[in-house]
Amino acid sequence: MMGIIIWLIVGGIIGWIASMIMKTDGQQGIFLNIIVGIIGAFLGGWIGGMLGLGGDINDGDFSLSGLLLSLVGAIVLLAIVNLFRRGRVR
Repeated sequence: MMGIIIWLIVGGIIGWIASMIMKTDGQQGIFLNIIVGIIGAFLGGWIGGMLGLGGDINDGDFSLSGLLLSLVGAIVLLAIVNLFRRGRVR
């Protein structure tokens, strides 16, 4: 149970930071920030695994590199969403 709460908190923070970087914070609330953060963590872990970077948050690694990979994944996810929503990345 505690793991789920940590995932929600970390996902919310990562999603919020990514939305601030991509300037989409005003368009989405806390629920979408959590979703973007969690999906971004999976996406960042997948990209990091393909590049051989390792240390992703999907393996329970809450290190700085794992959090940065999650942030990169969330930013990539928001860029893809912006591309389909507006026709440009911003």
